[in-house]
Amino acid sequence: MERQVYDRMRALEADHWWFSARREILSSQIGALPLPRGARILEAGCGPGGNLAMLAAFGEVVGLEPDAETRAYAAQRSGVRIEGGLLPADLPFEPETFDLVCAFDVIEHVDEDAAAVAALAALARPGGFLATTVPAQPWMWSRHDELHHHRRRYRMAPYRRLFQAAGLAVVKASHFNAALFPAIAAIRLAKLATGSSAADDDAAPAPRLNALLAAIFGAERFWLSRAALPFGVSILLIARKPA
Repeated sequence: MERQVYDRMRALEADHWWFSARREILSSQIGALPLPRGARILEAGCGPGGNLAMLAAFGEVVGLEPDAETRAYAAQRSGVRIEGGLLPADLPFEPETFDLVCAFDVIEHVDEDAAAVAALAALARPGGFLATTVPAQPWMWSRHDELHHHRRRYRMAPYRRLFQAAGLAVVKASHFNAALFPAIAAIRLAKLATGSSAADDDAAPAPRLNALLAAIFGAERFWLSRAALPFGVSILLIARKPA
């Protein structure tokens, strides 16, 4: 990603509604998994480290981040060991090391996404889990995706097939960020229609609006604990390696 994107993530990920609500959703989903006590957890593509404290509630966390400056910042901020490496081939870990491997909005950055999923799957222990999120709806492609160096946005069925091809069993597959989907879709379509090149989708709103958006988005964790959402801005998929 561009340096300015990493710097923007540093400034936003603690309090911005999208990051904070996504952490609530991910924490709820991970908390429902039958992880062992003291689980070994990897976050691949951890960026500035905004998810590491959340993940540390479930076990011993290690990060993976290719950008050296961001890696140093995340390690200093979190106290977590952060290794350098790049999917799919440059991974400094032994196979079958982790009970949970996480890649949150990472796989869409990789040219070889099938190889990346297979590489992450190889790091999971038998019976371990791979938890991922990616942007959904290819028709929502925008300047935001370009600045973040996304290679693609996903439809659910092709995304599921990546994990099945890696020999994993899909245990949870759902869209999310559904309640705000109509508004976000309208903004993306308006920009497309007008030829706008603005990419301020992640601009921090006023505090009250930020809190409202966080509450709306974060409340989806209650629905996701019971069922899958048929549409949304993003996809959540959790798969398990055969024991």
